[in-house]
Amino acid sequence: MEFSAEAKASILVDALPYIQNFYGETIVIKYGGNAMINDDLKNKVMHDLVLMKYVGIRPIIVHGGGPDITSFLEKVGKTSTFVNGLRVTDRETAQIAEMVLVGKINSEIVSRLNSLNLKAVGLSGKDANLIVASKKYAAVKNADNTITNTDIGFVGEVKNINTALLYDLLDQNYVPVISPIGIGEDGNSYNINADYVAAEIAGAMSAKKMLLLTDIEGIYRDYNDKSTFISTLSKKEAEAMIADGSINGGMIPKVEACLRSLEKGAGKTSIIDGRQAHSLILELFTSQGIGTEVVHSN
Repeated sequence: MEFSAEAKASILVDALPYIQNFYGETIVIKYGGNAMINDDLKNKVMHDLVLMKYVGIRPIIVHGGGPDITSFLEKVGKTSTFVNGLRVTDRETAQIAEMVLVGKINSEIVSRLNSLNLKAVGLSGKDANLIVASKKYAAVKNADNTITNTDIGFVGEVKNINTALLYDLLDQNYVPVISPIGIGEDGNSYNINADYVAAEIAGAMSAKKMLLLTDIEGIYRDYNDKSTFISTLSKKEAEAMIADGSINGGMIPKVEACLRSLEKGAGKTSIIDGRQAHSLILELFTSQGIGTEVVHSN
């Protein structure tokens, strides 16, 4: 569809209040899902990020890489097991995850952004102690509703974010691209769910907004009934839906990440469909937005 010059001008004018709202603000984007696999979507996400930067937004990118990690593990004969959406990670799996996240995925994102004249810098959480981590246990609910803390290996949770490093990079006009690998005070490397890393960074940096790119439209009260789509979800509702199982599996870390980022100081959070072309721009610069926004209260 070809738009007239007047229509194009109208689109830009309509976006102006949103550009003004986000100008000079930090926005944390968790980049994951099919938007990291489909080459056309990759390009569109990169162009969205360039546009965001050139209208005055200070983006920070935290990327996942689950499918690539799973694929590489399969090549070496290792089967992936998940507990509450978190990968059970022995030492070999942790080493493979770090290799894939830092050596392959991070460098590709940085290269793509640099090719578009954006000054991107790739970081592991181990760089300058960007992410100090501790061992994470998975809380598993038993049949009698008691909770067992299950050891899932070299999986971490964030203890501290080196915000000074990120502020320095943003102030020098760089775009940080972060792999979710943390360094423990015990010297071990820990694989951390990228949603949780994005949440901690968004909170620590008092980000205006955190965006999680996923492979679904958002949150449903009943995933099998598309009429139950939720555009805005309160903290209380989200906690209840996790407790009753309406939110389960891989969506648990995403919703928990939204709640954590709000608790730690982020302004707003949204879970959006990264399969939709230019999803970042649609969420930030249009009145209707997309996906599910998780907020303190309705």
